[in-house]
Amino acid sequence: MKTIFLLLAVLGLAAPAFPAAGENKPMDKKTEYAVFAGGCFWCMEAVFERVPGVVAVVNGYTGGHVDHPTYEEVCTSTTGHAEAVQIEFDPAQVSYAHLLDVFWNAHDPTSLNRQGADEGPQYRSAIFYLDDAQKAAAETSERAAQAELSRPIVTQIEPLKKFWPAEDYHQHYFAKHPDQGYCAFVIRPKVQKLQAEGVITK
Repeated sequence: MKTIFLLLAVLGLAAPAFPAAGENKPMDKKTEYAVFAGGCFWCMEAVFERVPGVVAVVNGYTGGHVDHPTYEEVCTSTTGHAEAVQIEFDPAQVSYAHLLDVFWNAHDPTSLNRQGADEGPQYRSAIFYLDDAQKAAAETSERAAQAELSRPIVTQIEPLKKFWPAEDYHQHYFAKHPDQGYCAFVIRPKVQKLQAEGVITK
């Protein structure tokens, strides 16, 4: 499965579906999943692709009520979906708790429905948990993050229902277009800042 997932990512194809909250995972599955929303998914993807132990990151949409949403639909702020990243990771190399730490540092969790110039509910901060253990970890992590912030966290913590992979051209966007305006002036500084702070290491 991992080989297929990586091959699809390299080819720019849609990623396969993965277990939603409450569903059983294959017994031989050695990787796990996390789903976060923290503004533009290009930014979050670029950050989490640089976390050791992360196997793959897929940009997509979740949290809304429209099936098979398109980017244009999500941009209307009427689908209920947020731009999000699906992270496949190896728990033997990186913990879900560490991914949560990266999440809090990778965006402003006190900004409601906005990250920088990106504004609208599709840019909201959210953690979509797959099971009770992830929910508990997210809530514990939120309390720790709040203790370090002067403004209240507005991040939503809710069960994952369905993750819809975004269009092919959204996948690995920063890697493919490092000199594009948004990438050069928004994503690259964010990545460099987190690298300098030791939040991400590669």
